[in-house]
Amino acid sequence: MNAEFCPGTTGHARRGAISHGFRYHVDYVLIDPESDGPWPRLFSRKGRNLAVLRDRDYGGVRGQGEGATWARCKLVEAGAPAPHSLRLLTQPRIFGSGFNPVNFWLSFDAQDHLRAVIAEVNNTFGDRHSYLCATADFDPITAQTKIESRKIFHVSPFQDIAGDYQFRFDITDTKIAIRIAHENGNEGVTATLITTRKPLRSRDLIVVALRRPFTPIRTIALIYWQALRLKLKGAAYRPHPAPPHKEISR
Repeated sequence: MNAEFCPGTTGHARRGAISHGFRYHVDYVLIDPESDGPWPRLFSRKGRNLAVLRDRDYGGVRGQGEGATWARCKLVEAGAPAPHSLRLLTQPRIFGSGFNPVNFWLSFDAQDHLRAVIAEVNNTFGDRHSYLCATADFDPITAQTKIESRKIFHVSPFQDIAGDYQFRFDITDTKIAIRIAHENGNEGVTATLITTRKPLRSRDLIVVALRRPFTPIRTIALIYWQALRLKLKGAAYRPHPAPPHKEISR
């Protein structure tokens, strides 16, 4: 299947001296980024349409990305098995605009086992960094697999660049469940994304446009709203540091 519609929810829960949490509805798509289609009438891989997904928005410098070519290159450089198939989980541009806090490149082998994931993280300061999620020997990733990575990228101005991430991926034919836990001593944040999967249709995109016509603006607005709530709770602000020199870490 070239394109799937993945509606669901995302949530954050902060632990420690200042607790905080929220949950929102989201609308993702899961596509084959190397396919030429066919696509639903209201979805395009370039040009203009109600919903658009452009290669230059993914894989590499923001706005100058190389799409799936970049993902395959980074997987090979890391020693991962060459993907039999790639999938990209993301939120498309709606009415030409969009912002994705995180995108996921999913690498599958010939038996359709998940072998590696690239979590492509964007912050509101214009920076991007990716985390390669895989076992030491690139064994199949199951719902029980726990993958750890050192946090080195500035995302929230109310969190230190310290501690570790623990990634978990539960991906079946009918659902996607992703859990990212950041642990830093007695502090921590857990982020979740849970969606269902079904074929992408133009009517789904119409519903998204009518239900959340300003999705990109909404995403940014909600990020700043939660930042304001944290500030009012007394969370300390950390200045924006320079991003990591390397674009992907493990």
